[in-house]
Amino acid sequence: MTWKTIRGEHRSGVGGALLCLPTVTEVIMERCKSIMGAVIAILFSVLVMTAIPTEKEGAIYEDTLRLHILANSNSKADQELKLAVRDRLLEKYGSLLSHRESKSGAVEAVCELKEEIKEDVDTWIKEAGYGYTSEVLLGTEWYERREYEGFALPEGYYTSLRVMLGASEGENWWCVMYPPLCLDVACERADADDALLGYNGEETRLITAGKYTVKFKVLELVSEIFASRAGRG
Repeated sequence: MTWKTIRGEHRSGVGGALLCLPTVTEVIMERCKSIMGAVIAILFSVLVMTAIPTEKEGAIYEDTLRLHILANSNSKADQELKLAVRDRLLEKYGSLLSHRESKSGAVEAVCELKEEIKEDVDTWIKEAGYGYTSEVLLGTEWYERREYEGFALPEGYYTSLRVMLGASEGENWWCVMYPPLCLDVACERADADDALLGYNGEETRLITAGKYTVKFKVLELVSEIFASRAGRG
C-alpha cells in the first residue's frame, strides 16, 4: 500500500482505487461538532427542567382559597358597600382562618361558617341602609391572573368563597382568603411574612417573582389547556 498526498488529503492506492482519508483538521472539527451538540442538548435539558414547575409550585392552586365579592351595581354607593363588606369579612373571618394550618382546614371552617357569614353580610347590608340581601357560595371558580402589592397569582381554577351582593351586577373584588395575603387591606396589624406561612418555599418564590418567571407562565398555559378541555367559556 502506498500513501499519496493530493491537495492536502491523504489517499491510499489499492489496486488502482483511491481511498480518501480525513485530515487531522477534519477529525478535530467532527469531534468538536459532536461535543457542541452534546453541550447544546444538555443546556436545553437544563432550560426545560428549570422552566417546568415542580409539583410543589403547581400546588399553588390546591393551597389557595380565593375570595370573590360581587357588588350589587356599579353605583358609587354599591361599590363603597362592597369594600365595606370586604373589610369586615377579612377582619373577622380572614383573621380566624389565618390560624388554620392548611387550606383544607380553612375550607372546612368556611363550610361550617357559611351560614354565619351570610347572616353577617346581610346584617352589614341592612345596617348600611340597603334593602337587598346576599348569597354566599363555596366552590371552584376560574380566576384570571391577578397582581397585588408584593405578589401575583396565576390564572386558573381555585377554590373560591363567592359573596354575591344583591343583583351582583357590579364590578368585582378579587383576592385571597387563605393564606391571609389580603388581610392587610382590612387590618393594619397584619404581617406580610406571616401571611405567606400557608405556602411552601417554592410557592412563595413563585408568586413573589410572579409573571416575570417562565414557570409562572407555564402554569397558566397548563391551566388554559385543562380549562379548554373542561369546556370553560
